[in-house]
Amino acid sequence: MDRRNFVKTTSILGMGALILPNSLFAMPTEKMKKVRLGFIAVGFRGQSHMEEMMKRNDIEIVALADPDPRMMADAQKLLEKHGHPKAKEYGEGDYDYRNLLKRKDIDAVFVCSPWEWHLAHGTEAMRAGKIVGMEVCGAMRLEDCWEFVKTYEETKVPIMMLENVCYRRDVMAVLNMVRKGMFGELVHGQGGYEHDLRGVLFNDGVSAYNSGVEFGEKGFSEAKWRTNHYLKRNGELYPTHGVGPLATMFDINRGNRMIRLTSMASKSRGLKKYIQEHPKGGKDHPNAQIDFKLGDVVTTQIQCANGETFLLTHDTSLQRPYNLGFRVQGTDGIWQDFGWGENDQGFIYFEKLMEHSHQWDGSKKWLEDHDHPLWRKYSAEAENSGHGGMDFFVDNAFIECIKKDLEFPLDVYDLAAWYAITPLSEKSIAENGMPQDIPDFTSGAWENRTPVFGLTDAF
Repeated sequence: MDRRNFVKTTSILGMGALILPNSLFAMPTEKMKKVRLGFIAVGFRGQSHMEEMMKRNDIEIVALADPDPRMMADAQKLLEKHGHPKAKEYGEGDYDYRNLLKRKDIDAVFVCSPWEWHLAHGTEAMRAGKIVGMEVCGAMRLEDCWEFVKTYEETKVPIMMLENVCYRRDVMAVLNMVRKGMFGELVHGQGGYEHDLRGVLFNDGVSAYNSGVEFGEKGFSEAKWRTNHYLKRNGELYPTHGVGPLATMFDINRGNRMIRLTSMASKSRGLKKYIQEHPKGGKDHPNAQIDFKLGDVVTTQIQCANGETFLLTHDTSLQRPYNLGFRVQGTDGIWQDFGWGENDQGFIYFEKLMEHSHQWDGSKKWLEDHDHPLWRKYSAEAENSGHGGMDFFVDNAFIECIKKDLEFPLDVYDLAAWYAITPLSEKSIAENGMPQDIPDFTSGAWENRTPVFGLTDAF
């Protein structure tokens, strides 16, 4: 059976239930109830999810946990602005979130905390019976990935990977073309995180970007914690933006899987140069004397079980325009993404459909003609949502799957496999590019699991 017919035949069969423990929504005939939410960490990303939720009439924001009083106050102001009652606060230190998890009036939590807290916040929420929407990053250790899987399999409390780029409009149009068979048999994919973050990594709180040279205790927002990873680690620190969309197209964990990787890192120059040349820094500034461990450009090659390859790039410490660098290549066509914005459609080439012209087509025609059905249906609802509408789709999938008792489109096995790229890439770099095996977190189930992403109105 070819790929196109396989997807058509198996899409409905692959849509299982969440099997929520003591779910409010377990009975299909039961009157719809509101999903009662808690938020663990309400920094800028947590607040953006809150804003998406407050557009809905089927949720209730019950409680917030965050040790940062400034962010807590801003989150409460958001609730007031949108006419929602004040939420219960849990801000007494780093571990007050555990009291939020003890509440009986919370069905699900959004976890938007610093990367090093994801494991504790996610697994403790699952053990407390709270469904989890987990923000993106990479794992601290490979063992962490197994702990997510173990916790899910023991508790059966589901967790969704909130990778919004999977829902980017052009990415989903390409996914649609892939499933129609227009690219032929897929062979290679590329993606990454190519984004100048210097103004985020060094920030004294004056504005969101380009506002200082401080980090750690003197920093603001992500500069408080994210920069320390650049100081101490060398690897693919942020893999999910690149690998997530590829995973949906190449059926990772659903008929295919990633089996090994190898990584290399360039030298580190960008962050030191930024500090030295910044008006608030200079060559004599203490932070200008620091040697950051993370290479400016980290590349990771991945081999898949069905013979395809991926190439991921992490590039956030140098001057550059934003781009995620997608490339999807098959036996009949290729798409490359060279930017992001209204007029950045990337370039596409289909050999037979373009009569062997060997010319890129950079027009919007292909993506518009093959716009994904979800975007055709919900583009108006997504119009004012974050990240060009992607945030509407990922958050809508989370809530609708809970309400309808449907399997999450990006589940714990996706989370584990994508998160694992970070510690494995660190190990590969430390061992001079030695290949590292990527575990099969599904324990063999990937061979029979079928695609679900983007195949129903819920997601």
